[in-house]
Amino acid sequence: MTPTPDRGAPTGSEPGARTGPMTAGAARAAAVDWVTRHAAPEPGFLGAYFGGSTVALPDDAPVPAGSDVDVFLVVEEPGAKVGKFEYHGALLEISPLPAAGLATPEQVLGRYHLAGPFRTDTVIADPTGHLRALHRRVAVEFAREDWVRRRCADVAVAESLRRQDPAAPWHARVTGWLFPTACTAHVLLVAALRNPTVRLRHLAVRGVLADYGLSDGYPELLELLGCATMTAATARRHLDALADTFDAAAAVARTRFPFSSDITPAARPIAIDASRTLIDRGLHRETVFWTAATFARCHAILAADAPELGERLAPAFGELTADLGVATGADLARRTAEVLAYLPRLAETADAIIAAHPEITRP
Repeated sequence: MTPTPDRGAPTGSEPGARTGPMTAGAARAAAVDWVTRHAAPEPGFLGAYFGGSTVALPDDAPVPAGSDVDVFLVVEEPGAKVGKFEYHGALLEISPLPAAGLATPEQVLGRYHLAGPFRTDTVIADPTGHLRALHRRVAVEFAREDWVRRRCADVAVAESLRRQDPAAPWHARVTGWLFPTACTAHVLLVAALRNPTVRLRHLAVRGVLADYGLSDGYPELLELLGCATMTAATARRHLDALADTFDAAAAVARTRFPFSSDITPAARPIAIDASRTLIDRGLHRETVFWTAATFARCHAILAADAPELGERLAPAFGELTADLGVATGADLARRTAEVLAYLPRLAETADAIIAAHPEITRP
């Protein structure tokens, strides 16, 4: 069982809340307080740990604008995802995980989205001692080449692309192509022992490729998404259109989706403001994945809770997908085939990173 948002997700307006930037240490302290007060007393609670990009931040570093603090709750039977909310001025994202998926070190070492946090001691609460035992084993074997390769394979780009449903609504079809295509970046981040971050995956992988003298491969990753030649003005125009759709979807949202907490006023700084900052810095192409993903999620909400409004706002989403080269189902099929054809080159790049990485060990 996991705490419900109503019971366990106070907002930043409560006593003790902060405004403006805060340090990573203060944000983590807020997360620990929330876990202690709202998660640990629940039946079936077996522990909690930090994940995500803020794990690497020292306590005195400011939390970057648009970043949240990821907390994973280990529970016997996970309920609905609590999601994003403000607590004592920190933006937290709380996600339940079934304890069965963390039963052995081998399970964790082979899963690309699970292993990273256990590389260091990120444990918040561990009533059984199991999480710290996992950490001790994973920390030793995390950089072993066979585990690195297994995690790269776990990204499963081809399998995800082949699960697309041609009968699904357009926003779902775009999502079914978009996320696996963008997971090509995750393969390379995993090969480099980096955090497979979600929103900023392309910014992160650009740095990885530069570190290994492989920058010539970065434009091809962007071409797979259709944004290699997108201008800052175009990216800003699509983000402005997304802002309108985001606010409309957040206002009418009633149906519960796994991503519901990403389409709320509390999450707007991540979805809109942080992307605008990146565009202003000249990193406009690196915003396109999250703009498209958020657009599609907004339309999933609108289709469920305000279909007529969704139809009125659909042209803006259509303009973005057309600019990405996926205006029709035939386009999606063609672009999917292009990603599948690229996967051998992706594997070669991952191999080059693994071979050159100074921390990766051979068993």
